[in-house]
Amino acid sequence: MTDDTTTMLPAIGPVLPHEFAADADVIERAFAAGPYGHLPKPAGRREFERDTAGRAASGAVLVARRDGRVVGSASVLRAATPYARVAMPGEAEIRLLAVDPDAQGGRLGEALMRASLETALEWGADALVLDTGALNVRAQALYQRLGFERVPERDATVSTGEVEALVFRYPLQQRDDVRVRLMRSDEADEVSALTEAAYAVDFALSDAYRADIAAVAERSRVHQVWVATDAASGMLLGTASTPRAGRAISPLAREGELDFRFLGVSASARRRGIGALLVRHVLQLARIRATPRVVLNTGPEMVAAQRLYDGLGFERLHEREFKFERPDGSSFLMLAYGRDVDAEAAAA
Repeated sequence: MTDDTTTMLPAIGPVLPHEFAADADVIERAFAAGPYGHLPKPAGRREFERDTAGRAASGAVLVARRDGRVVGSASVLRAATPYARVAMPGEAEIRLLAVDPDAQGGRLGEALMRASLETALEWGADALVLDTGALNVRAQALYQRLGFERVPERDATVSTGEVEALVFRYPLQQRDDVRVRLMRSDEADEVSALTEAAYAVDFALSDAYRADIAAVAERSRVHQVWVATDAASGMLLGTASTPRAGRAISPLAREGELDFRFLGVSASARRRGIGALLVRHVLQLARIRATPRVVLNTGPEMVAAQRLYDGLGFERLHEREFKFERPDGSSFLMLAYGRDVDAEAAAA
Protein backbone atom coordinates (compact mmCIF):
# COMPACT_ATOMS: atom_id res chain seq x y z
CA MET A 1 0.00 0.00 0.00
CA THR A 2 1.44 3.38 -0.96
CA ASP A 3 1.77 6.45 1.23
CA ASP A 4 -1.01 8.16 -0.74
CA THR A 5 -3.51 5.48 0.31
CA THR A 6 -2.45 5.37 3.95
CA THR A 7 -2.75 9.10 4.56
CA MET A 8 -6.46 9.19 3.72
CA LEU A 9 -8.47 7.17 6.22
CA PRO A 10 -11.90 5.96 5.08
CA ALA A 11 -15.08 7.31 6.61
CA ILE A 12 -16.36 5.29 9.56
CA GLY A 13 -20.03 5.04 10.51
CA PRO A 14 -22.81 2.62 11.47
CA VAL A 15 -23.33 -0.29 9.11
CA LEU A 16 -26.30 -0.01 6.73
CA PRO A 17 -28.63 -2.94 6.02
CA HIS A 18 -27.42 -3.33 2.46
CA GLU A 19 -23.85 -3.70 3.82
CA PHE A 20 -24.55 -6.64 6.15
CA ALA A 21 -23.16 -9.27 3.79
CA ALA A 22 -20.10 -7.17 2.93
CA ASP A 23 -19.42 -6.65 6.63
CA ALA A 24 -19.49 -10.38 7.30
CA ASP A 25 -17.26 -11.05 4.29
CA VAL A 26 -14.60 -8.59 5.52
CA ILE A 27 -14.62 -10.24 8.96
CA GLU A 28 -14.23 -13.70 7.45
CA ARG A 29 -11.31 -12.66 5.21
CA ALA A 30 -9.56 -10.74 7.99
CA PHE A 31 -9.68 -13.55 10.52
CA ALA A 32 -8.68 -16.14 7.91
CA ALA A 33 -5.51 -14.10 7.32
CA GLY A 34 -4.77 -13.78 11.06
CA PRO A 35 -2.72 -15.95 13.43
CA TYR A 36 -5.70 -18.23 14.16
CA GLY A 37 -6.96 -18.55 10.59
CA HIS A 38 -5.74 -22.16 10.41
CA LEU A 39 -8.05 -23.34 13.20
CA PRO A 40 -11.41 -24.96 12.35
CA LYS A 41 -14.27 -22.55 12.87
CA PRO A 42 -17.12 -23.77 15.11
CA ALA A 43 -20.67 -23.30 13.82
CA GLY A 44 -21.44 -20.83 16.62
CA ARG A 45 -18.47 -18.66 15.67
CA ARG A 46 -19.47 -18.72 12.01
CA GLU A 47 -23.03 -17.69 12.91
CA PHE A 48 -21.66 -14.87 15.10
CA GLU A 49 -19.56 -13.48 12.25
CA ARG A 50 -22.44 -13.66 9.76
CA ASP A 51 -25.06 -12.15 12.10
CA THR A 52 -24.37 -8.46 11.44
CA ALA A 53 -27.99 -7.58 12.20
CA GLY A 54 -27.81 -9.30 15.58
CA ARG A 55 -24.56 -7.58 16.50
CA ALA A 56 -26.02 -4.21 15.51
CA ALA A 57 -29.08 -4.86 17.66
CA SER A 58 -26.77 -5.54 20.62
CA GLY A 59 -25.05 -2.16 20.29
CA ALA A 60 -23.45 -0.86 17.12
CA VAL A 61 -21.54 -2.23 14.15
CA LEU A 62 -19.12 0.36 12.78
CA VAL A 63 -17.74 -0.02 9.28
CA ALA A 64 -14.98 1.76 7.40
CA ARG A 65 -15.81 2.55 3.79
CA ARG A 66 -13.47 3.33 0.91
CA ASP A 67 -14.95 4.21 -2.48
CA GLY A 68 -18.32 2.90 -1.28
CA ARG A 69 -16.87 -0.48 -0.27
CA VAL A 70 -16.68 -1.87 3.28
CA VAL A 71 -13.00 -2.36 4.16
CA GLY A 72 -13.16 -2.62 7.96
CA SER A 73 -15.53 -3.46 10.79
CA ALA A 74 -15.86 -3.33 14.58
CA SER A 75 -18.79 -4.45 16.74
CA VAL A 76 -19.39 -2.44 19.93
CA LEU A 77 -21.68 -4.41 22.22
CA ARG A 78 -23.50 -3.55 25.41
CA ALA A 79 -22.99 -5.77 28.44
CA ALA A 80 -25.48 -8.63 28.91
CA THR A 81 -26.40 -8.75 25.20
CA PRO A 82 -26.17 -12.08 23.35
CA TYR A 83 -22.71 -11.65 21.82
CA ALA A 84 -20.93 -9.85 24.69
CA ARG A 85 -18.73 -12.21 26.67
CA VAL A 86 -16.28 -10.28 28.89
CA ALA A 87 -18.17 -7.03 29.56
CA MET A 88 -19.36 -6.57 33.12
CA PRO A 89 -22.47 -4.47 33.98
CA GLY A 90 -21.95 -0.88 32.90
CA GLU A 91 -19.19 -1.74 30.42
CA ALA A 92 -19.19 -1.93 26.62
CA GLU A 93 -17.26 -4.54 24.66
CA ILE A 94 -15.63 -4.50 21.25
CA ARG A 95 -15.50 -7.69 19.22
CA LEU A 96 -14.63 -8.66 15.66
CA LEU A 97 -12.23 -5.80 14.92
CA ALA A 98 -11.42 -6.61 11.31
CA VAL A 99 -9.64 -4.94 8.41
CA ASP A 100 -9.76 -6.26 4.86
CA PRO A 101 -6.36 -7.87 4.16
CA ASP A 102 -6.08 -5.78 1.00
CA ALA A 103 -6.51 -2.56 3.04
CA GLN A 104 -4.16 -3.28 5.95
CA GLY A 105 -1.18 -1.08 6.75
CA GLY A 106 -3.09 2.21 6.72
CA ARG A 107 -4.01 2.54 10.43
CA LEU A 108 -7.56 1.44 9.72
CA GLY A 109 -7.61 -0.78 12.78
CA GLU A 110 -6.58 2.15 14.97
CA ALA A 111 -9.26 4.36 13.42
CA LEU A 112 -11.92 1.72 14.09
CA MET A 113 -10.72 1.35 17.68
CA ARG A 114 -10.90 5.10 18.26
CA ALA A 115 -14.41 5.24 16.78
CA SER A 116 -15.42 2.34 19.05
CA LEU A 117 -14.06 4.12 22.11
CA GLU A 118 -16.04 7.24 21.21
CA THR A 119 -19.20 5.18 20.74
CA ALA A 120 -18.82 3.65 24.20
CA LEU A 121 -18.07 7.10 25.63
CA GLU A 122 -21.31 8.42 24.11
CA TRP A 123 -23.24 5.61 25.77
CA GLY A 124 -21.81 6.58 29.15
CA ALA A 125 -20.12 3.20 29.56
CA ASP A 126 -17.77 2.69 32.47
CA ALA A 127 -15.15 1.23 30.16
CA LEU A 128 -14.57 -0.49 26.83
CA VAL A 129 -13.27 -4.06 27.17
CA LEU A 130 -12.05 -6.66 24.69
CA ASP A 131 -10.21 -9.94 24.44
CA THR A 132 -7.67 -11.10 21.89
CA GLY A 133 -5.56 -14.20 21.33
CA ALA A 134 -2.08 -14.34 22.83
CA LEU A 135 -0.63 -14.85 19.34
CA ASN A 136 -2.24 -11.64 18.05
CA VAL A 137 0.72 -9.48 19.04
CA ARG A 138 0.04 -6.70 16.54
CA ALA A 139 -3.42 -6.15 18.00
CA GLN A 140 -2.03 -6.19 21.54
CA ALA A 141 0.51 -3.50 20.62
CA LEU A 142 -2.32 -1.35 19.20
CA TYR A 143 -4.46 -1.70 22.33
CA GLN A 144 -1.58 -0.81 24.62
CA ARG A 145 -0.61 2.17 22.47
CA LEU A 146 -4.17 3.48 22.71
CA GLY A 147 -4.13 3.23 26.51
CA PHE A 148 -5.89 -0.07 27.20
CA GLU A 149 -4.85 -1.85 30.40
CA ARG A 150 -4.46 -5.60 30.85
CA VAL A 151 -7.02 -7.36 33.07
CA PRO A 152 -5.39 -10.78 33.55
CA GLU A 153 -7.91 -11.91 36.14
CA ARG A 154 -10.53 -12.09 33.36
CA ASP A 155 -8.42 -14.14 30.92
CA ALA A 156 -9.73 -17.48 32.09
CA THR A 157 -13.32 -16.53 31.25
CA VAL A 158 -12.57 -16.49 27.50
CA SER A 159 -9.54 -18.76 27.06
CA THR A 160 -10.06 -22.19 25.49
CA GLY A 161 -7.90 -25.24 25.00
CA GLU A 162 -6.71 -23.99 21.60
CA VAL A 163 -6.60 -20.25 22.20
CA GLU A 164 -5.12 -18.42 25.17
CA ALA A 165 -7.05 -15.13 25.37
CA LEU A 166 -5.94 -11.87 26.94
CA VAL A 167 -8.42 -9.27 28.24
CA PHE A 168 -7.86 -5.51 27.96
CA ARG A 169 -9.83 -2.59 29.43
CA TYR A 170 -10.00 1.16 28.70
CA PRO A 171 -11.66 3.19 31.53
CA LEU A 172 -14.03 5.90 30.30
CA GLN A 173 -15.65 7.41 33.40
CA GLN A 174 -13.70 9.61 35.81
CA ARG A 175 -15.80 9.17 38.93
CA ASP A 176 -18.05 6.50 40.39
CA ASP A 177 -20.68 9.02 41.51
CA VAL A 178 -21.09 10.84 38.17
CA ARG A 179 -21.86 9.47 34.71
CA VAL A 180 -21.09 11.47 31.53
CA ARG A 181 -22.92 10.47 28.34
CA LEU A 182 -24.71 11.96 25.35
CA MET A 183 -27.95 13.76 26.04
CA ARG A 184 -31.16 11.88 25.28
CA SER A 185 -33.70 13.65 23.10
CA ASP A 186 -36.23 13.83 25.94
CA GLU A 187 -33.70 15.78 28.05
CA ALA A 188 -33.29 18.70 25.63
CA ASP A 189 -35.61 21.11 27.45
CA GLU A 190 -34.00 20.42 30.82
CA VAL A 191 -30.49 20.84 29.39
CA SER A 192 -31.56 24.08 27.73
CA ALA A 193 -32.92 25.48 31.00
CA LEU A 194 -29.82 24.41 32.93
CA THR A 195 -27.43 26.03 30.44
CA GLU A 196 -29.37 29.27 30.21
CA ALA A 197 -29.57 29.56 34.01
CA ALA A 198 -25.84 28.87 34.38
CA TYR A 199 -24.89 31.55 31.85
CA ALA A 200 -27.31 34.11 33.25
CA VAL A 201 -25.46 34.10 36.59
CA ASP A 202 -22.39 35.85 35.14
CA PHE A 203 -23.41 37.06 31.72
CA ALA A 204 -25.89 39.60 30.36
CA LEU A 205 -27.67 37.50 27.75
CA SER A 206 -28.91 39.16 24.59
CA ASP A 207 -31.99 37.69 22.94
CA ALA A 208 -29.86 36.22 20.17
CA TYR A 209 -27.37 34.63 22.56
CA ARG A 210 -30.17 33.30 24.76
CA ALA A 211 -31.73 31.66 21.71
CA ASP A 212 -28.35 30.17 20.76
CA ILE A 213 -27.93 28.69 24.23
CA ALA A 214 -31.50 27.34 24.26
CA ALA A 215 -31.23 25.60 20.85
CA VAL A 216 -30.10 22.34 22.44
CA ALA A 217 -32.27 19.99 20.37
CA GLU A 218 -31.09 21.58 17.13
CA ARG A 219 -27.47 21.53 18.29
CA SER A 220 -27.62 17.84 19.18
CA ARG A 221 -28.58 16.97 15.60
CA VAL A 222 -25.21 18.26 14.37
CA HIS A 223 -22.90 18.18 17.39
CA GLN A 224 -22.51 16.20 20.62
CA VAL A 225 -24.37 17.50 23.68
CA TRP A 226 -22.90 15.80 26.74
CA VAL A 227 -24.58 15.59 30.14
CA ALA A 228 -23.16 14.75 33.55
CA THR A 229 -25.69 12.93 35.70
CA ASP A 230 -25.71 11.71 39.27
CA ALA A 231 -24.96 7.97 39.10
CA ALA A 232 -27.37 7.16 41.93
CA SER A 233 -30.35 9.39 41.19
CA GLY A 234 -29.93 10.18 37.48
CA MET A 235 -30.29 13.90 38.25
CA LEU A 236 -28.84 16.22 35.62
CA LEU A 237 -25.76 18.00 36.97
CA GLY A 238 -24.11 19.73 34.03
CA THR A 239 -23.54 19.86 30.29
CA ALA A 240 -21.04 20.73 27.56
CA SER A 241 -21.13 20.53 23.76
CA THR A 242 -18.45 19.33 21.33
CA PRO A 243 -18.38 18.94 17.55
CA ARG A 244 -18.51 15.63 15.78
CA ALA A 245 -15.17 14.31 14.57
CA GLY A 246 -13.80 16.37 11.69
CA ARG A 247 -15.97 19.41 12.49
CA ALA A 248 -15.83 22.50 14.70
CA ILE A 249 -18.46 24.05 16.94
CA SER A 250 -17.02 27.59 16.79
CA PRO A 251 -14.79 29.68 14.49
CA LEU A 252 -11.98 29.38 17.07
CA ALA A 253 -10.82 25.84 16.27
CA ARG A 254 -7.99 25.25 13.84
CA GLU A 255 -6.51 22.10 12.34
CA GLY A 256 -5.60 19.65 15.11
CA GLU A 257 -7.85 21.30 17.70
CA LEU A 258 -11.08 20.31 19.45
CA ASP A 259 -13.28 23.18 20.64
CA PHE A 260 -16.22 23.08 23.02
CA ARG A 261 -19.04 25.40 24.04
CA PHE A 262 -21.96 25.79 26.43
CA LEU A 263 -20.30 24.44 29.57
CA GLY A 264 -22.91 24.76 32.31
CA VAL A 265 -23.43 23.39 35.81
CA SER A 266 -26.72 23.18 37.70
CA ALA A 267 -26.94 25.51 40.68
CA SER A 268 -27.69 22.53 42.91
CA ALA A 269 -24.51 20.75 41.75
CA ARG A 270 -22.00 23.52 42.27
CA ARG A 271 -18.91 22.78 44.36
CA ARG A 272 -19.06 19.13 43.28
CA GLY A 273 -16.33 19.54 40.66
CA ILE A 274 -18.75 19.01 37.77
CA GLY A 275 -17.32 21.79 35.61
CA ALA A 276 -13.80 20.39 35.94
CA LEU A 277 -15.08 16.88 35.26
CA LEU A 278 -16.76 17.99 32.03
CA VAL A 279 -13.64 19.82 30.83
CA ARG A 280 -11.56 16.72 31.55
CA HIS A 281 -14.16 14.75 29.61
CA VAL A 282 -13.51 16.99 26.60
CA LEU A 283 -9.78 16.42 27.01
CA GLN A 284 -10.40 12.67 27.10
CA LEU A 285 -12.47 12.91 23.92
CA ALA A 286 -9.60 14.76 22.25
CA ARG A 287 -7.20 11.98 23.32
CA ILE A 288 -9.52 9.33 21.89
CA ARG A 289 -9.62 11.22 18.60
CA ALA A 290 -5.83 11.81 18.65
CA THR A 291 -6.52 15.55 18.55
CA PRO A 292 -3.56 17.29 20.24
CA ARG A 293 -5.17 20.50 21.50
CA VAL A 294 -8.41 21.74 23.11
CA VAL A 295 -9.57 25.38 22.75
CA LEU A 296 -12.51 27.50 23.88
CA ASN A 297 -13.92 31.02 24.11
CA THR A 298 -15.35 32.65 27.21
CA GLY A 299 -16.56 36.11 28.20
CA PRO A 300 -14.74 38.46 30.60
CA GLU A 301 -17.61 38.37 33.10
CA MET A 302 -17.34 34.60 33.52
CA VAL A 303 -14.67 34.80 36.20
CA ALA A 304 -15.46 31.42 37.76
CA ALA A 305 -15.02 29.74 34.38
CA GLN A 306 -11.70 31.51 33.88
CA ARG A 307 -10.48 30.25 37.26
CA LEU A 308 -11.52 26.75 36.24
CA TYR A 309 -9.58 26.87 32.97
CA ASP A 310 -6.53 28.37 34.66
CA GLY A 311 -6.60 25.62 37.28
CA LEU A 312 -6.77 22.93 34.59
CA GLY A 313 -3.70 24.23 32.79
CA PHE A 314 -5.33 26.24 30.00
CA GLU A 315 -3.53 29.37 28.80
CA ARG A 316 -4.83 32.53 27.18
CA LEU A 317 -4.60 32.69 23.40
CA HIS A 318 -4.32 36.48 23.18
CA GLU A 319 -3.72 36.48 19.43
CA ARG A 320 -7.15 34.87 18.85
CA GLU A 321 -9.20 37.15 21.07
CA PHE A 322 -11.55 39.65 19.47
CA LYS A 323 -14.00 42.38 20.28
CA PHE A 324 -17.61 41.18 20.28
CA GLU A 325 -20.20 43.81 19.38
CA ARG A 326 -23.58 43.58 21.11
CA PRO A 327 -26.78 44.61 19.32
CA ASP A 328 -27.08 47.63 21.64
CA GLY A 329 -23.72 48.98 20.45
CA SER A 330 -21.71 47.94 23.52
CA SER A 331 -18.84 45.49 23.19
CA PHE A 332 -16.53 43.22 25.15
CA LEU A 333 -13.35 41.25 24.56
CA MET A 334 -14.06 37.58 23.81
CA LEU A 335 -11.34 35.62 25.59
CA ALA A 336 -9.69 32.52 24.13
CA TYR A 337 -8.03 29.64 25.99
CA GLY A 338 -6.19 26.50 24.93
CA ARG A 339 -4.09 23.65 26.23
CA ASP A 340 -2.29 20.64 24.87
CA VAL A 341 -3.92 17.28 25.50
CA ASP A 342 -0.52 15.71 26.23
CA ALA A 343 -0.35 17.77 29.41
CA GLU A 344 -3.51 16.02 30.67
CA ALA A 345 -2.04 12.62 29.87
CA ALA A 346 1.13 13.49 31.79
CA ALA A 347 -0.88 14.73 34.77
CA ALA A 348 -2.94 11.53 34.79
